[in-house]
Amino acid sequence: MTASKRSTVTASLFAAGRRSGDATARRVTGVSLAVLAGYVGTIVTANWASTHWSALLVGAVAVPAGTLWAGVTFSLRDALHECLGPRGVLAAIAAGAGLSWLLASPQIAVASVLAFTLSELVGSLVYGRLRARSVLGAVIGSNLVGLGIDSMLFVPLAFGSFAFVPGQILGKTVATVLTVAVLLAARAVRRAVRS
Repeated sequence: MTASKRSTVTASLFAAGRRSGDATARRVTGVSLAVLAGYVGTIVTANWASTHWSALLVGAVAVPAGTLWAGVTFSLRDALHECLGPRGVLAAIAAGAGLSWLLASPQIAVASVLAFTLSELVGSLVYGRLRARSVLGAVIGSNLVGLGIDSMLFVPLAFGSFAFVPGQILGKTVATVLTVAVLLAARAVRRAVRS
């Protein structure tokens, strides 16, 4: 693959208009490996931060330390859909659940595995359904569904109450907004390069 072809693939990670046909298996590339590494890295970081750092106070809202990292995983999962297809996403979700189990305290690990697995599976299904209409809409929709499910399951299981749910939702929503902003900027750059 030439350097210009590689940069086109990188720039169009979320680009609409993927070739129809093979929706389940994709060729593994450097880009897909980088996205996979980012996905796994955010899971590790979210669990480590949730285990070792105190909650952050944003005004009167307590935000668990791993929340922003956990929020980024939703968009990286969507990018994995583009790179590796649904089967690759399922493998990455299994790897993320396994790492959650190994790297966090027992209470965080149980909460993370249950919440992460369910929210990622449902979010992945939402992304797959919405993807044909709008990639950006699919990212937003899957992130909102995923952050809602993850927050409502993870917080009470990890911390024993619903007190951190507002902070969890706030942090993951901020991560979604930042991700969407990056996607919009990449789209604008891609269009400018084409012109």
